[in-house]
Amino acid sequence: MEKPQVELREDVKSYLEATFLAETEEGDKCRLSFRRLLEVLASPPLYTTLRVNMLKLSSQEIKAIINEELTMIYKSKNWDPPQIFLHPSLEDVLVIENRGPLQIKEMEKEVVIDHRCGMAVLRGADIFVQGIIGAPANMMSGDMVSVYIDLEGKYLKGDMQPLGGSRFHVGNGVAQLSRDDIFKTKPTPSGVGILMSEPLYEAPCLSDLRPDLILAQNLPSIICTHVLDPQPGERILDMCAAPGGKTTHIASKMKNKGEVIAIDRSDHKVDKIRSNLEKWGLTCVTCYACDALRISVVPAGGNLNFPEFPAEYFDRILLDVPCSALGQRPSLKNHITLNSLKSYSGYQRKFMRKAVQLLRPGGVLVYSTCTVTLEENEKQVVWVLENFPDLQLTAQVPNLGSPGRRCSGLSKNLQQLLQVFDPSCVESRDNMAVYNKDTIGFFIAKFTKMKS
Repeated sequence: MEKPQVELREDVKSYLEATFLAETEEGDKCRLSFRRLLEVLASPPLYTTLRVNMLKLSSQEIKAIINEELTMIYKSKNWDPPQIFLHPSLEDVLVIENRGPLQIKEMEKEVVIDHRCGMAVLRGADIFVQGIIGAPANMMSGDMVSVYIDLEGKYLKGDMQPLGGSRFHVGNGVAQLSRDDIFKTKPTPSGVGILMSEPLYEAPCLSDLRPDLILAQNLPSIICTHVLDPQPGERILDMCAAPGGKTTHIASKMKNKGEVIAIDRSDHKVDKIRSNLEKWGLTCVTCYACDALRISVVPAGGNLNFPEFPAEYFDRILLDVPCSALGQRPSLKNHITLNSLKSYSGYQRKFMRKAVQLLRPGGVLVYSTCTVTLEENEKQVVWVLENFPDLQLTAQVPNLGSPGRRCSGLSKNLQQLLQVFDPSCVESRDNMAVYNKDTIGFFIAKFTKMKS
């Protein structure tokens, strides 16, 4: 069977392919074909990384607890328990090895789910009722069903006929409700609608597994906060903070001592951040629902009076900017338009200008994205260095990714200071350290503001 690829608009695909291949050095084994990149992005990473709450227990103690609970969960599904181990370079990270793709027999009864739900299933989730679009008329609770993603988005809520057109089989599961329960009950029921027993990829479902001790987070996102290196007692700004994984990591590394400001645009997103902070017992963070670009920068030396921030107030700033998110995995379909894709770099520069104003001399600014485009990554670094002479690109610790790609204005020495996670680089799973590469697509740059 041909491997699936991320489905993009033709003009977007042509544009990305041209820019990607233009910067690929001949013979560079870590820069495979654009087709390979699209294939890899359509599949989930085969490792799940968990950041552990070392303010409550040691990594070893948390590993023992999670290992025991996961073993019970896997045995209840007749799966072999997963391998779980401490990351050798990051003391606050557990790694779980997933399995897949597996050979799954298709069932007679077919359930249709939306794309977003399908991507969660490929990373270990069961199927909640809200994600179910259609089911056969004779589906009853307890039935074994095959589950398909509607890739064309044409299937209507409540449809009963088999799904035609472009679709993708994510595995089989056991219906927890009948079709009538799902589509005719008022109010609409909530909770799990399909319990996945034979998924295409075996990965742990972590939604209710000790949220006080672990937080599932992509490895590059975890590394991003380690690169920032926040210290107890400092003033830290998390400028685009939702859903709050990095915010909780910052506060944890500061041992809950200091001042962390977390900003994101909506009340809903900020509520999610506060929920994660509460679960981890973190109290040094103040959250604001606000567009970070609306912050007013006032003369240095005063106190914070939101939305007014004194210039040069923060010791460190994490700028995980809004981006095209083309590095997210898995993704079988992406509707981004070419105009939207091209607009991100200009939008990101507005955040950078604000961040530079708020960073004190000697302070650290970490810029990151979860995308793979040159315009939002390497070329953005070139623009920063040209427009802010007081910012200096700085070496990153830890550095588990690859150097930046070549582009005009970026020397080889500067490329080495960048950290890129390109999942298309993974050539073999024989090397256990592949978990450092088999990640989402991600980019990290670290700057230091020089003292005048």
